[in-house]
Amino acid sequence: MVGAAPRLKPTLVGCALTLAAGQALAQPYVAVGQCRSGVPNGAYELRMPDGRLRVVGAFAHGRMTGTFIFWNAAGARIAVLPLDYDARAGTIALWYTAPDGRKEAGHKLEAPYIDDRPHGVKRSWHPNGAPRAEYRYEHGMLSAARAWSEAGTPLPDAEAESLAARDAAADETFYASLLATGGENLPACDLDGPTGETPRSCPPGIMPPS
Repeated sequence: MVGAAPRLKPTLVGCALTLAAGQALAQPYVAVGQCRSGVPNGAYELRMPDGRLRVVGAFAHGRMTGTFIFWNAAGARIAVLPLDYDARAGTIALWYTAPDGRKEAGHKLEAPYIDDRPHGVKRSWHPNGAPRAEYRYEHGMLSAARAWSEAGTPLPDAEAESLAARDAAADETFYASLLATGGENLPACDLDGPTGETPRSCPPGIMPPS
């Protein structure tokens, strides 16, 4: 019907959780979202079977757009990623979690992005709340780096620059895992049945962040 609002569609999805014995167990999730023209378009949620949120965000014409919020399996918020048609655009924020994983335990990182590249001052903190590093980026290029030990002792410039490179690689890997959690667990926009529920699974090697 022309002009009708797309309805929310719950979809069962799954990702592989690795067991101690090296086997994999399919963990079901529930993806709730809107579709238009066969692709996700509108509000989106990914929940555990018991209702706990893992991801909240929105899609525009099949692309991740707006503020995406991520929680770990225990229910603690771990990340906020602002996106514009799959590109990072805004300040990414990460948090430490308490030992039991059930709540936040202080800021871990703040990193501004423009056009999917770091731009501005990226700041991180140690688990005790002390400053860990400040890196200045200009359109994706590192222009200055400062870093400190957990006790507050400044690190030599060369060590700070080396830490910046290691942090950049680790952060990109983590962002990718977060985006895969949402991007690979989508509402079923092409349905085989009338219920709107279709079993799905993540590609090999994709696991939700814990």
